[in-house]
Amino acid sequence: MKLKEFIPSLTHTIQLVSKSAKQLRQPKNVVPVIVSLTTIPYRLNKVHITIRSILNQSTAPEKIILWLHEDLKNAIPKSLKKLEGSCFSIQFSSISCPHLKLVETLAKHSDCIIVTCDDDMIYPNNWLETIYNTHKANPKKVITNFSREISYKQDGSIKPYKNWPYNKGDESDKLLPLGVGGVLYPPHALHKDATNTKLFLTLCPKADDLWFKAMALINNTETYRLQTSIPLIPVMFTQKVSLKKQNIGKDFNVEQWKNLSQHFNL
Repeated sequence: MKLKEFIPSLTHTIQLVSKSAKQLRQPKNVVPVIVSLTTIPYRLNKVHITIRSILNQSTAPEKIILWLHEDLKNAIPKSLKKLEGSCFSIQFSSISCPHLKLVETLAKHSDCIIVTCDDDMIYPNNWLETIYNTHKANPKKVITNFSREISYKQDGSIKPYKNWPYNKGDESDKLLPLGVGGVLYPPHALHKDATNTKLFLTLCPKADDLWFKAMALINNTETYRLQTSIPLIPVMFTQKVSLKKQNIGKDFNVEQWKNLSQHFNL
């Protein structure tokens, strides 16, 4: 976390934690969306802050599902349990990878609009409403808040991931939706292989964003980025453990995109 982000994170955390579960569940305008996410043991005691920020939206989703590995069934903190209700539920899976944020919900709710998000962010209360309104204007497209552009050298080889520019253009086959800011998937936007656990664990076990991008491409689904990105605030003390060091620092994202490109002839 950057120093300039600390005070906004602390302020928003205090505001969210000060609200009771009953206050967060107060009736709101509901849109036909499932918000789906996952978390890791390191963040299990902090993810309630992200959940609170989603419950605190100006426009509410029909469901919020937090997917956890089944080994965590007996480790759920009270901070999460007390948020469970008609909207928010915790569900369990045998899968243990970042793809869990979408694949189980996709398998069970294939006809629904699904919005994925990350477990270490505080989402402002206009986040879901803005993404959903953009979806209504672009109903067949994947909608993303943040993106990178998959970039190639003149010889056709892939550039290092750090050289894939952020938020370049609003529409492009090369736009890579980034889960951190929230991504909306309309029904049937992804190829049927999207939930093929064996395949994604073989081709890109650490890069769910790349996997879902490939599944959209081979399904001929376009990506649209919000014209004005919604700013996010990191949850304090959640960044010590992440996939960034491996995927970006060691450029493992490039290796995984090569795997996907070769397998699916992208």
